[in-house]
Amino acid sequence: MKVDNLTIAYSNKNILKNITLDIKSWEFVFLIGNSGSGKTSFIKSLIWDFHPKAWKVFDSLGNDIYTYSPKELTRFRRGIWIVFQDYKLLKSKTVKENVSFAMEVSGYSDKQIAQRVPEVLTQVGLLNKKDVFIDTLSGWEAQRVAIARALIHDPEIILWDEPTGNLDPQNADEIMNILLELNKAWKTIIIATHDDKIVNKLKKRVITFKDWVVLSDIEGGLYNQ
Repeated sequence: MKVDNLTIAYSNKNILKNITLDIKSWEFVFLIGNSGSGKTSFIKSLIWDFHPKAWKVFDSLGNDIYTYSPKELTRFRRGIWIVFQDYKLLKSKTVKENVSFAMEVSGYSDKQIAQRVPEVLTQVGLLNKKDVFIDTLSGWEAQRVAIARALIHDPEIILWDEPTGNLDPQNADEIMNILLELNKAWKTIIIATHDDKIVNKLKKRVITFKDWVVLSDIEGGLYNQ
């Protein structure tokens, strides 16, 4: 995915200015920066939560997405999944029902749902919790459900805003290990975080936002805020 000259403003106040980034397929990227620096706005812009003043977006083949037909654009969007800090899980439903719901609203058949849900729950180590209600889970278990739901459409890109924010070090490591395994399985991982320990431990590509611009972009970088 390549973003060229991304600019977002509200009432003539910039929240992102002239952002140009090229994130290759299968990369593992950290977005860092103080609150209000623009990294979350950048993530939201990639899924059209924000409507930029100016930008161009190119897919992994170099095609401008604005030349897509409606069907092609829908397929492209399904290839990107974002996990927000609150996970947006349905607390009145079980683990299995939460993951199934993500397929139901997309028109999958009952047969497809019955086959796919156990697969992704096994992938995140939660098959034994499939009939447990969300509001009885621990924080790290809820995050695993969020990952399972993200994997339903087999997306090329997973975006996550603060995946380790409310976790102790051991559970944070477990979540990152799942994401590392997904990266090895050819998923592009983009994470916005304030967790310096995780960033410094993994030494992946680190893109630093400050005052709504990209301050630095370093391969094998460290947390430098």
